[in-house]
Amino acid sequence: MGRVEKVGAGSRMGLTAPLRHPNFRALALGRVLMLFGNGMANVALAFAVLDVTGSLTQVGLVVGARSVANVSLLLLGGVLADRLPRALVMQGACALAALTQGFLALALLTGVATLPLMVLLSVLNGAAAAANLPAAAALTPQTVPHTLLRQANALVGIAKQLGLFAGMSMGGVAVGLLGPGWAIGADAVMFAAAGVAFLFLRVPSTAAPERSNVLRDLVEGWSEFVARPWVWIIVLQFMVVNAGWSATTAVLGPGIADETFGRTMWGLVMAANSVGLLVGGVLAARWQPRRALFYGTALVTVQTLPFFVLADPSPVVPLLFAAMFVGGVAVEQFTVAWEVSVQENIPPERLSRVYSYDALGSFVAMPMGQIAIGPLAESIGPDRSLLIVAGSTIAATLLAVAAPSVRSLHRR
Repeated sequence: MGRVEKVGAGSRMGLTAPLRHPNFRALALGRVLMLFGNGMANVALAFAVLDVTGSLTQVGLVVGARSVANVSLLLLGGVLADRLPRALVMQGACALAALTQGFLALALLTGVATLPLMVLLSVLNGAAAAANLPAAAALTPQTVPHTLLRQANALVGIAKQLGLFAGMSMGGVAVGLLGPGWAIGADAVMFAAAGVAFLFLRVPSTAAPERSNVLRDLVEGWSEFVARPWVWIIVLQFMVVNAGWSATTAVLGPGIADETFGRTMWGLVMAANSVGLLVGGVLAARWQPRRALFYGTALVTVQTLPFFVLADPSPVVPLLFAAMFVGGVAVEQFTVAWEVSVQENIPPERLSRVYSYDALGSFVAMPMGQIAIGPLAESIGPDRSLLIVAGSTIAATLLAVAAPSVRSLHRR
């Protein structure tokens, strides 16, 4: 067993120590606002497409279009976040996201939404996310001292999950009572508010004095990415994990909910996962083994529990709630361990580019999963499709934890 750190009174005070830093407070507030809006939109988008088209395949096309744009532009987003002030990048990305979600909400509320329009707006929203993700991830170590990295990453995760929990809970209610257009409209407002929060970020620039060309920037980021086997091994694992999770939660889950326990309950089920992630963040901030990345990676297998519950023709809702919660607790142990490992081992001036390669590899299969899962479910049934997703996730995770570089990495 790895040596485990336990906490006393001093560590309990350290749990909230990052909040003493104004830059960290601004970053955490902006990210929680973004996740609150996205929580509502994640519940609402699938049902919006179902209302307009009535097809699971079309749901996959719309959510997949966002993922395609996101994946296609992530490397450029990483370069921008290492070249420009990261707070400025996030402000611009929030403005674009607010506009795209605002137009989508208006189209839904006025009854003029069409499949091509929803695909176009999803593409633009994915472009905004491609700029946001590498900048936001690389900003955390700039807002706190190095000794607070673990607590800071855990608190960011907690703040994000609080936003997701509130957003998904309200999203389920809003979709059930008012319709998906209102929930997506709230997402637009939240992105605008997040952009305002990021105006208060005051962090030093990490850009090199002499700017190279974009291709050289990408080569430098790639060199950092492949230099450590544990980095690219975990990313390969999450190509499979994220594809399966997104296909289930964005396409299969809403379709199953529509046929069985209802839309409002699906929003609450997704919120239960967010509560689990939140609790997992608290646990990770207060307790982690020295080989946190190894244990966190192994715990990703627990995320498959909801797949097995949903595969039942009549899902047991209380069991689904429990599976979503436990899965969230487990996965957040990995998330905090991963963030700290990357931030401790990658030079700050190249961190956004490494995060962009991480996100590209982790998310590249998501559009294929989202687009393919609808036709697969219509061909062999949702239950068999879910079992395939669960088996693939478990296999990829077992291969990752078998790698020596993953097993041997220790926190500093």
